Formats: sequence, C-alpha cells, structure tokens
Amino acid sequence: MAAIASSETDQATGKSASGFGVPQYLISYLQAAPLVLILGFFFLLPITMIAVVSFWDYDFAGLYPAFLTTNYTDTLGSWVTWKTYLNTLKFTAIVWALTLVIGFWVAYFLAFHIRRTSTQMILFLVCTVPFMTSNIIRMISWIPVLGRNGLVNSTLIHMGLIPKPIEWLLYSDFAVVLAMVHLYTLFMVTPIFNTLMRIDRSLFEAARDAGASGWQILWNVVIPLAKPGMAIGTIFVVTLVMADFSTVQVMSGGQSASIALMMKNQMSLLQYPAAAANAVVLLILVLLMVSAILRVVDIRKEL
Repeated sequence: MAAIASSETDQATGKSASGFGVPQYLISYLQAAPLVLILGFFFLLPITMIAVVSFWDYDFAGLYPAFLTTNYTDTLGSWVTWKTYLNTLKFTAIVWALTLVIGFWVAYFLAFHIRRTSTQMILFLVCTVPFMTSNIIRMISWIPVLGRNGLVNSTLIHMGLIPKPIEWLLYSDFAVVLAMVHLYTLFMVTPIFNTLMRIDRSLFEAARDAGASGWQILWNVVIPLAKPGMAIGTIFVVTLVMADFSTVQVMSGGQSASIALMMKNQMSLLQYPAAAANAVVLLILVLLMVSAILRVVDIRKEL
C-alpha cells in the first residue's frame, strides 16, 4: 500500500519513480530528442535553407544574401514556367492513372488468385527484380526496344504491319510516360497489396450469401477497403513523378520539359536562387496535392 501511495504521489507531482527525481515529462522529451535532432538536421534545415536562398540575389559571379521577391515574380510571371508546370502535371496525371490501374490488378491477382503464401512472396519478389538495378539502367533499356531500328519497329516491319518505322515510339511524351510507368508501378503495387492482404475474407462470403456478383464484390467491398493503399501509392507515385528529371530528359530527347528538369538546368547555370524558388513552389504544390489526398482518404490505419 505504501508503494502504491508513493507511486501515486510521484505521478501527481510529475516525478519519475526511478528515485533520481527526474520529472517524467523531461524523460519523454529526452527520449524524443534523437528523432527531433535527426529530422531537424536532415529534413527541416535543408528545406529552411532552400527557402532562405530563394530570396537571395545572384549573377554569373556568385550569390548575394538579400531579401528579394524577384525570383518568385520571374517564376510565376513567366508563361514558360506555367507551361512547364502544366506539362509536369500532365505526366503526373497520366502516369498516376496507369500505375493505379496496373498496380491494383497486379496486387489483386497476387492477393486473391494466388492461394499459397510462398507463391505470393515468390511472385512479388519477381516484380522487385528489376529494382535491383538503377533507374537509369532500366530507363535506358527502353531505347533499343523503342528506337527507329529497335525491336518493336523491326518486328512490325518484318511482319508487314507498317511500311516504315514509327517515329513517336522514342524521344516523345509516349516514351516518357512508358518509362515512368515501368519505373514507378511497384510503388503502387506494394501498398495496395499490403491493404488487400488485410481484408477479412469472410466479407466476401457474406457478400456472396447476400447475392452479390463478383463485380459487385469488387466495386462495393474490395475497392473501398483498398482506398488507403491506393492513397499511399498515389502519394509515392505523384511525388516521384513530380521530382523526376532524368527520365524526361533522356526519354524525350530534350523535346519535353518538367519542373525538376528546369531546376536542374538552372543549377547547372549556377542560378541557385531561381532554382530554390522553383523548388519552394513545387514543394507547396506537392504538399497541397498530398493534403487533398489525405482529406479524401484516411491512411492512418495503414501506417
């Protein structure tokens, strides 16, 4: 009884029961301190520096600390920048739609049509094999396939289906979208597969007993329960596509543009404040898109 009373007294006074007299709230702060320091140094500090540099002045000789809004007015007041943003959003929307459809059906097949867990894991690992190489290698591997004398054109000409090579297969928006879908589909498959594996199979039996068809079960049971996984995959794909510059540069042959590619070109010209301003605008745009997704779908139970 005395020990219980002492413990209650310590809790009431906010002191630790360890006997050292350290307040309990201080122990909690000390436990959270390493994570706060890591996030602050590797996440908040770089973003803060980008925001600060976006207001600096610059010329061909160097950077000059100041507080100017010129970089933002030049960025938001240029029709070229707006056109580039729209082009980036176009790539993002197309790639998101394709990866969502492909990723959902791949995850659905693995979750519900493969009965053995070992087979599911083997097939899932097969999907991840291409990710054992770099994005650049997987992207460049499409060039001999889609090129003027590549595998696709050579096969179609040999079969007599086309009289001459198809020019738009490579170095076009089609090639950019195809490469991005190839690169980022797994980021949609993984969270959706994880969500589908958590669905209680007894719900399907209950729906069948109620007279639901297979498509009704898919539309009214599977898809609503898979929305958190779709939302997580959407966040992955959207952020990756918005930040991708190498795929746009290589697969379009320099004929298309994106915000990330524009920032890369600005940094190569030592225009760091202008690139930082574009980075801040892009970050705000991505955060708005992510917040819109989170308002539609609650993903907390998946995290």
